[in-house]
Amino acid sequence: MRLQAVQACISCKAEYSADEVVYRCSSCGSLLEVRLSLENVDGQRLLKRWEPREKTIWRYRELIPINAAAITLKEGGTPLYEAERAARWAGVKQILVKFEGLNPTGSFKDRGMSVGVTKAVELKKSIVVCASTGNTASSMAAYAAAAGLKPVVVIPRSGVAFGKLFQTILHGAKTLQVSESFDKALGMVLGSRLSAESYILNSVNPWRIEGQKTLAFELWEELKTTDYLVSIPVGNCGNISALWKGFKELHTLDLIRQFPRLIAVQAEGASPFVDMVNRGDDKLIPVENPSTIASAIRIGKPVNWMKALKAVRESEGLAEKVSDELILEAQRVLASEVGIGVEPASAASLAGVKRLAEKGMIDKNSTIVCIATGHALKDPNTEIISKQMYPDLMADEVSKLFAVR
Repeated sequence: MRLQAVQACISCKAEYSADEVVYRCSSCGSLLEVRLSLENVDGQRLLKRWEPREKTIWRYRELIPINAAAITLKEGGTPLYEAERAARWAGVKQILVKFEGLNPTGSFKDRGMSVGVTKAVELKKSIVVCASTGNTASSMAAYAAAAGLKPVVVIPRSGVAFGKLFQTILHGAKTLQVSESFDKALGMVLGSRLSAESYILNSVNPWRIEGQKTLAFELWEELKTTDYLVSIPVGNCGNISALWKGFKELHTLDLIRQFPRLIAVQAEGASPFVDMVNRGDDKLIPVENPSTIASAIRIGKPVNWMKALKAVRESEGLAEKVSDELILEAQRVLASEVGIGVEPASAASLAGVKRLAEKGMIDKNSTIVCIATGHALKDPNTEIISKQMYPDLMADEVSKLFAVR
Protein backbone atom coordinates (compact mmCIF):
# COMPACT_ATOMS: atom_id res chain seq x y z
CA MET A 1 0.00 0.00 0.00
CA ARG A 2 1.41 3.35 -1.10
CA LEU A 3 -0.40 6.50 -0.10
CA GLN A 4 -0.89 9.41 -2.44
CA ALA A 5 1.24 12.43 -1.57
CA VAL A 6 1.75 16.01 -2.66
CA GLN A 7 4.21 18.70 -1.69
CA ALA A 8 2.29 21.61 -0.22
CA CYS A 9 3.32 25.12 0.79
CA ILE A 10 3.07 25.63 4.56
CA SER A 11 1.83 29.21 4.05
CA CYS A 12 -0.30 29.67 0.92
CA LYS A 13 -1.19 25.96 0.55
CA ALA A 14 -0.09 25.81 -3.11
CA GLU A 15 0.50 22.20 -4.16
CA TYR A 16 3.21 20.55 -6.23
CA SER A 17 3.47 16.97 -7.39
CA ALA A 18 5.55 14.52 -5.39
CA ASP A 19 7.97 14.18 -8.32
CA GLU A 20 8.64 17.89 -8.78
CA VAL A 21 12.00 19.17 -7.53
CA VAL A 22 11.06 22.26 -5.56
CA TYR A 23 12.47 23.55 -2.28
CA ARG A 24 10.41 26.71 -1.79
CA CYS A 25 6.97 27.74 -2.96
CA SER A 26 7.15 29.60 -6.26
CA SER A 27 4.15 31.73 -5.20
CA CYS A 28 5.12 32.96 -1.73
CA GLY A 29 8.63 31.64 -1.03
CA SER A 30 7.71 29.52 2.00
CA LEU A 31 8.88 25.98 2.65
CA LEU A 32 6.98 22.90 1.57
CA GLU A 33 5.85 19.80 3.40
CA VAL A 34 4.83 16.37 2.15
CA ARG A 35 1.14 15.78 2.75
CA LEU A 36 -0.40 12.31 2.79
CA SER A 37 -4.04 11.39 2.28
CA LEU A 38 -4.67 9.61 5.58
CA GLU A 39 -8.34 10.27 6.27
CA ASN A 40 -9.59 6.91 4.96
CA VAL A 41 -6.64 4.82 6.16
CA ASP A 42 -7.26 2.22 8.88
CA GLY A 43 -4.59 2.89 11.51
CA GLN A 44 -5.09 -0.46 13.24
CA ARG A 45 -4.47 -2.33 9.98
CA LEU A 46 -1.26 -0.35 9.53
CA LEU A 47 -0.19 -1.23 13.06
CA LYS A 48 -0.60 -4.95 12.36
CA ARG A 49 1.61 -4.59 9.28
CA TRP A 50 4.31 -2.81 11.27
CA GLU A 51 4.49 -5.14 14.26
CA PRO A 52 6.45 -8.07 12.71
CA ARG A 53 8.89 -5.90 10.78
CA GLU A 54 12.51 -5.04 11.53
CA LYS A 55 12.91 -1.95 13.69
CA THR A 56 14.25 0.52 11.17
CA ILE A 57 12.53 3.62 9.80
CA TRP A 58 11.30 1.56 6.85
CA ARG A 59 9.14 -0.43 9.26
CA TYR A 60 6.72 2.45 8.64
CA ARG A 61 7.13 2.43 4.86
CA GLU A 62 3.44 2.96 4.14
CA LEU A 63 3.83 6.47 5.58
CA ILE A 64 6.99 7.18 3.55
CA PRO A 65 5.55 7.73 0.06
CA ILE A 66 8.53 6.84 -2.13
CA ASN A 67 8.47 4.20 -4.86
CA ALA A 68 12.21 3.47 -5.20
CA ALA A 69 13.87 0.68 -3.23
CA ALA A 70 15.05 2.06 0.11
CA ILE A 71 18.65 3.19 0.48
CA THR A 72 19.13 2.06 4.04
CA LEU A 73 21.94 1.43 6.52
CA LYS A 74 19.48 0.07 9.12
CA GLU A 75 18.79 3.49 10.64
CA GLY A 76 16.15 3.94 13.33
CA GLY A 77 15.17 1.55 16.10
CA THR A 78 17.40 3.46 18.52
CA PRO A 79 17.27 2.62 22.24
CA LEU A 80 15.21 4.42 24.85
CA TYR A 81 16.98 4.51 28.22
CA GLU A 82 15.69 5.16 31.71
CA ALA A 83 17.96 7.83 33.26
CA GLU A 84 17.22 7.99 36.99
CA ARG A 85 20.36 9.89 38.00
CA ALA A 86 19.83 12.41 35.22
CA ALA A 87 16.27 12.93 36.47
CA ARG A 88 17.53 13.61 40.00
CA TRP A 89 20.10 16.06 38.64
CA ALA A 90 17.45 17.87 36.61
CA GLY A 91 14.97 17.89 39.48
CA VAL A 92 12.16 15.88 37.86
CA LYS A 93 10.54 12.51 38.50
CA GLN A 94 11.41 10.62 35.33
CA ILE A 95 13.67 11.15 32.35
CA LEU A 96 13.95 8.82 29.39
CA VAL A 97 16.71 9.33 26.83
CA LYS A 98 16.11 8.44 23.18
CA PHE A 99 19.68 7.89 21.99
CA GLU A 100 19.86 8.82 18.32
CA GLY A 101 23.64 8.61 18.51
CA LEU A 102 23.33 4.88 17.79
CA ASN A 103 22.19 5.47 14.23
CA PRO A 104 24.68 4.29 11.57
CA THR A 105 26.69 7.53 11.28
CA GLY A 106 26.08 8.53 14.89
CA SER A 107 23.24 11.04 14.62
CA PHE A 108 19.52 11.47 14.01
CA LYS A 109 20.27 12.82 10.54
CA ASP A 110 20.40 9.26 9.21
CA ARG A 111 16.62 8.94 9.40
CA GLY A 112 16.09 11.84 7.01
CA MET A 113 19.05 11.03 4.79
CA SER A 114 17.86 7.50 4.14
CA VAL A 115 14.62 8.92 2.74
CA GLY A 116 16.23 11.94 1.06
CA VAL A 117 18.82 9.88 -0.79
CA THR A 118 16.17 7.32 -1.75
CA LYS A 119 14.14 10.17 -3.22
CA ALA A 120 17.22 11.34 -5.13
CA VAL A 121 17.51 7.87 -6.65
CA GLU A 122 13.81 7.86 -7.52
CA LEU A 123 14.26 11.22 -9.27
CA LYS A 124 17.31 9.81 -11.12
CA LYS A 125 19.73 12.36 -9.63
CA SER A 126 23.45 11.57 -9.59
CA ILE A 127 24.75 14.31 -7.26
CA VAL A 128 23.54 15.25 -3.77
CA VAL A 129 24.46 18.55 -2.14
CA CYS A 130 24.24 20.08 1.31
CA ALA A 131 25.63 22.77 3.60
CA SER A 132 26.42 21.50 7.06
CA THR A 133 27.85 22.04 10.54
CA GLY A 134 28.90 18.38 10.40
CA ASN A 135 26.19 15.79 11.07
CA THR A 136 24.22 16.44 7.89
CA ALA A 137 27.40 16.22 5.80
CA SER A 138 28.66 12.97 7.28
CA SER A 139 25.23 11.35 7.03
CA MET A 140 24.63 12.47 3.45
CA ALA A 141 28.09 11.28 2.42
CA ALA A 142 27.47 7.82 3.86
CA TYR A 143 24.07 7.35 2.24
CA ALA A 144 25.32 8.73 -1.06
CA ALA A 145 28.08 6.13 -0.94
CA ALA A 146 25.50 3.41 -0.32
CA ALA A 147 23.47 4.62 -3.29
CA GLY A 148 26.39 5.19 -5.66
CA LEU A 149 25.78 8.94 -5.83
CA LYS A 150 28.33 11.77 -5.68
CA PRO A 151 28.12 13.86 -2.49
CA VAL A 152 29.15 17.54 -2.44
CA VAL A 153 29.35 19.31 0.91
CA VAL A 154 29.83 22.98 1.86
CA ILE A 155 30.98 23.61 5.43
CA PRO A 156 32.15 26.63 7.43
CA ARG A 157 35.95 26.77 7.70
CA SER A 158 35.85 26.91 11.49
CA GLY A 159 33.58 25.28 14.05
CA VAL A 160 32.97 21.91 12.40
CA ALA A 161 33.82 19.06 14.77
CA PHE A 162 36.80 17.02 13.62
CA GLY A 163 34.97 13.69 13.98
CA LYS A 164 32.22 14.81 11.63
CA LEU A 165 34.64 16.25 9.10
CA PHE A 166 36.63 13.00 9.15
CA GLN A 167 33.48 10.96 8.48
CA THR A 168 32.45 13.22 5.62
CA ILE A 169 35.80 12.94 3.85
CA LEU A 170 36.11 9.23 4.61
CA HIS A 171 32.80 8.53 2.88
CA GLY A 172 34.10 10.24 -0.24
CA ALA A 173 32.37 13.62 -0.22
CA LYS A 174 33.79 16.49 -2.22
CA THR A 175 34.15 18.90 0.68
CA LEU A 176 34.27 22.66 0.16
CA GLN A 177 35.11 25.06 2.98
CA VAL A 178 33.93 28.67 3.12
CA SER A 179 35.03 31.34 5.55
CA GLU A 180 31.47 32.33 6.45
CA SER A 181 29.07 30.73 8.94
CA PHE A 182 26.74 27.80 8.31
CA ASP A 183 23.90 30.18 7.53
CA LYS A 184 25.95 31.79 4.76
CA ALA A 185 27.05 28.37 3.51
CA LEU A 186 23.42 27.27 3.25
CA GLY A 187 22.58 30.48 1.44
CA MET A 188 25.32 29.72 -1.07
CA VAL A 189 23.92 26.24 -1.72
CA LEU A 190 20.34 27.44 -2.08
CA GLY A 191 21.37 30.36 -4.25
CA SER A 192 23.59 28.40 -6.61
CA ARG A 193 22.54 27.41 -10.11
CA LEU A 194 22.89 23.67 -9.69
CA SER A 195 22.97 21.22 -12.55
CA ALA A 196 19.91 19.14 -13.42
CA GLU A 197 21.70 16.10 -11.95
CA SER A 198 22.02 17.75 -8.51
CA TYR A 199 19.65 17.46 -5.55
CA ILE A 200 19.80 19.53 -2.34
CA LEU A 201 19.47 17.51 0.85
CA ASN A 202 19.39 20.14 3.56
CA SER A 203 16.20 20.19 5.63
CA VAL A 204 14.61 22.65 3.19
CA ASN A 205 14.00 19.41 1.32
CA PRO A 206 10.65 18.15 2.68
CA TRP A 207 11.56 14.50 2.05
CA ARG A 208 14.17 14.67 4.80
CA ILE A 209 11.37 15.36 7.28
CA GLU A 210 9.57 12.21 6.13
CA GLY A 211 12.42 10.13 7.52
CA GLN A 212 12.86 12.12 10.71
CA LYS A 213 9.16 11.95 11.61
CA THR A 214 9.60 8.21 12.30
CA LEU A 215 11.10 9.19 15.66
CA ALA A 216 7.53 10.02 16.78
CA PHE A 217 6.29 6.63 15.60
CA GLU A 218 8.99 4.85 17.60
CA LEU A 219 8.30 6.80 20.80
CA TRP A 220 4.63 5.97 20.52
CA GLU A 221 5.29 2.26 19.97
CA GLU A 222 7.80 2.10 22.83
CA LEU A 223 5.80 4.03 25.42
CA LYS A 224 2.23 3.13 24.39
CA THR A 225 1.22 6.63 25.47
CA THR A 226 1.83 10.27 24.60
CA ASP A 227 1.45 11.58 28.15
CA TYR A 228 4.90 13.14 28.40
CA LEU A 229 7.04 16.08 27.34
CA VAL A 230 9.74 15.79 24.67
CA SER A 231 12.84 17.97 25.01
CA ILE A 232 14.68 18.54 21.73
CA PRO A 233 17.86 20.42 20.82
CA VAL A 234 17.05 22.96 18.12
CA GLY A 235 19.44 24.20 15.44
CA ASN A 236 17.91 24.50 11.98
CA CYS A 237 14.52 23.53 13.49
CA GLY A 238 13.98 20.49 11.26
CA ASN A 239 13.85 17.77 13.89
CA ILE A 240 11.22 19.33 16.13
CA SER A 241 9.14 20.01 13.01
CA ALA A 242 9.47 16.38 11.93
CA LEU A 243 8.58 15.04 15.36
CA TRP A 244 5.39 17.09 15.41
CA LYS A 245 4.46 15.97 11.90
CA GLY A 246 4.81 12.36 13.00
CA PHE A 247 2.55 12.81 16.02
CA LYS A 248 -0.05 14.62 13.93
CA GLU A 249 -0.13 11.75 11.44
CA LEU A 250 -0.63 9.27 14.30
CA HIS A 251 -3.54 11.40 15.48
CA THR A 252 -5.10 11.49 12.01
CA LEU A 253 -4.83 7.69 11.93
CA ASP A 254 -6.68 7.60 15.27
CA LEU A 255 -3.76 5.83 16.92
CA ILE A 256 -3.31 8.56 19.54
CA ARG A 257 -5.87 10.83 21.20
CA GLN A 258 -3.60 13.40 22.87
CA PHE A 259 -0.30 14.99 21.94
CA PRO A 260 2.92 15.25 23.92
CA ARG A 261 4.19 18.75 24.70
CA LEU A 262 7.38 19.70 22.90
CA ILE A 263 10.28 21.63 24.44
CA ALA A 264 12.66 23.46 22.10
CA VAL A 265 16.13 24.04 23.55
CA GLN A 266 18.87 26.24 22.12
CA ALA A 267 22.23 27.46 23.37
CA GLU A 268 22.38 31.01 24.70
CA GLY A 269 24.77 32.12 21.96
CA ALA A 270 22.55 30.78 19.19
CA SER A 271 18.95 31.19 20.31
CA PRO A 272 16.93 33.11 17.69
CA PHE A 273 14.06 30.62 17.76
CA VAL A 274 13.74 30.44 21.55
CA ASP A 275 13.92 34.22 21.80
CA MET A 276 11.12 34.56 19.26
CA VAL A 277 8.90 32.04 21.05
CA ASN A 278 9.43 33.70 24.41
CA ARG A 279 8.76 37.16 22.98
CA GLY A 280 5.43 35.80 21.76
CA ASP A 281 5.73 37.12 18.23
CA ASP A 282 6.15 35.68 14.72
CA LYS A 283 9.33 37.48 13.71
CA LEU A 284 12.62 35.59 13.74
CA ILE A 285 15.55 37.90 14.42
CA PRO A 286 18.67 36.08 13.14
CA VAL A 287 21.85 35.86 15.20
CA GLU A 288 24.57 37.03 12.83
CA ASN A 289 27.49 35.39 14.63
CA PRO A 290 26.14 32.41 16.58
CA SER A 291 28.49 31.11 19.25
CA THR A 292 28.24 27.94 21.33
CA ILE A 293 30.33 24.90 22.16
CA ALA A 294 27.45 22.81 20.79
CA SER A 295 28.50 22.94 17.14
CA ALA A 296 25.50 21.00 15.81
CA ILE A 297 23.13 23.78 16.91
CA ARG A 298 25.43 26.73 16.16
CA ILE A 299 22.92 28.18 13.70
CA GLY A 300 21.75 31.78 13.71
CA LYS A 301 19.06 31.68 11.02
CA PRO A 302 17.13 28.39 11.20
CA VAL A 303 15.41 27.71 7.90
CA ASN A 304 12.57 25.62 9.37
CA TRP A 305 11.55 28.13 12.04
CA MET A 306 7.98 28.54 10.73
CA LYS A 307 7.34 24.80 10.97
CA ALA A 308 8.94 24.65 14.42
CA LEU A 309 6.90 27.59 15.70
CA LYS A 310 3.75 25.76 14.68
CA ALA A 311 4.97 22.63 16.48
CA VAL A 312 5.66 24.43 19.76
CA ARG A 313 2.42 26.40 19.73
CA GLU A 314 0.14 23.55 18.66
CA SER A 315 1.64 21.23 21.27
CA GLU A 316 1.35 23.93 23.96
CA GLY A 317 5.07 23.50 24.33
CA LEU A 318 7.94 25.50 25.78
CA ALA A 319 11.21 27.01 24.63
CA GLU A 320 14.36 27.51 26.70
CA LYS A 321 17.96 28.54 26.16
CA VAL A 322 20.89 27.24 28.20
CA SER A 323 24.49 28.22 28.79
CA ASP A 324 27.45 26.30 27.43
CA GLU A 325 28.44 25.56 31.04
CA LEU A 326 25.11 23.88 31.73
CA ILE A 327 25.29 21.96 28.44
CA LEU A 328 28.69 20.56 29.41
CA GLU A 329 27.45 19.67 32.88
CA ALA A 330 24.47 17.83 31.38
CA GLN A 331 26.84 16.03 29.00
CA ARG A 332 28.96 14.93 31.96
CA VAL A 333 25.89 13.73 33.89
CA LEU A 334 24.65 11.63 30.99
CA ALA A 335 28.08 10.11 30.47
CA SER A 336 29.39 9.54 33.99
CA GLU A 337 26.10 9.08 35.86
CA VAL A 338 24.00 7.26 33.25
CA GLY A 339 26.54 5.79 30.82
CA ILE A 340 25.29 7.53 27.67
CA GLY A 341 27.93 9.46 25.72
CA VAL A 342 26.41 12.29 23.70
CA GLU A 343 27.78 15.27 21.81
CA PRO A 344 27.24 18.70 23.44
CA ALA A 345 24.24 19.63 21.30
CA SER A 346 22.46 16.46 22.46
CA ALA A 347 23.01 17.37 26.11
CA ALA A 348 21.14 20.63 25.56
CA SER A 349 17.86 18.69 25.82
CA LEU A 350 18.66 17.62 29.39
CA ALA A 351 20.09 21.03 30.30
CA GLY A 352 16.85 22.64 29.13
CA VAL A 353 14.79 20.38 31.39
CA LYS A 354 16.88 21.39 34.41
CA ARG A 355 16.45 25.08 33.65
CA LEU A 356 12.69 24.77 33.20
CA ALA A 357 12.34 22.73 36.40
CA GLU A 358 14.30 25.35 38.34
CA LYS A 359 12.00 28.06 36.96
CA GLY A 360 8.89 26.08 37.91
CA MET A 361 7.74 25.96 34.29
CA ILE A 362 7.25 22.19 34.13
CA ASP A 363 5.56 19.79 36.51
CA LYS A 364 8.36 17.99 38.31
CA ASN A 365 6.22 14.83 38.38
CA SER A 366 6.11 14.69 34.59
CA THR A 367 7.71 12.05 32.41
CA ILE A 368 10.15 13.73 30.05
CA VAL A 369 11.81 12.24 26.98
CA CYS A 370 15.14 13.86 26.11
CA ILE A 371 16.21 13.44 22.50
CA ALA A 372 19.98 12.85 22.39
CA THR A 373 20.67 13.65 18.77
CA GLY A 374 24.31 12.59 18.35
CA HIS A 375 27.09 10.39 19.75
CA ALA A 376 29.89 11.80 21.92
CA LEU A 377 32.54 10.70 19.42
CA LYS A 378 31.04 13.03 16.82
CA ASP A 379 32.30 16.08 18.71
CA PRO A 380 35.13 15.31 21.16
CA ASN A 381 35.51 18.03 23.77
CA THR A 382 39.15 18.89 24.42
CA GLU A 383 38.17 21.05 27.39
CA ILE A 384 36.70 18.06 29.20
CA ILE A 385 39.73 15.93 28.34
CA SER A 386 42.17 18.49 29.73
CA LYS A 387 40.20 18.85 32.95
CA GLN A 388 39.90 15.11 33.60
CA MET A 389 43.41 13.94 32.74
CA TYR A 390 45.87 13.36 35.54
CA PRO A 391 49.31 14.94 35.21
CA ASP A 392 52.37 12.73 34.62
CA LEU A 393 52.64 10.30 37.51
CA MET A 394 55.30 7.95 38.81
CA ALA A 395 54.49 4.23 39.09
CA ASP A 396 53.87 4.32 42.84
CA GLU A 397 51.55 7.30 42.44
CA VAL A 398 49.57 5.45 39.79
CA SER A 399 49.09 2.47 42.09
CA LYS A 400 47.57 4.75 44.74
CA LEU A 401 44.82 5.73 42.30
CA PHE A 402 43.56 2.15 42.25
CA ALA A 403 43.69 1.62 45.98
CA VAL A 404 40.43 0.53 47.54
CA ARG A 405 38.98 3.20 49.81
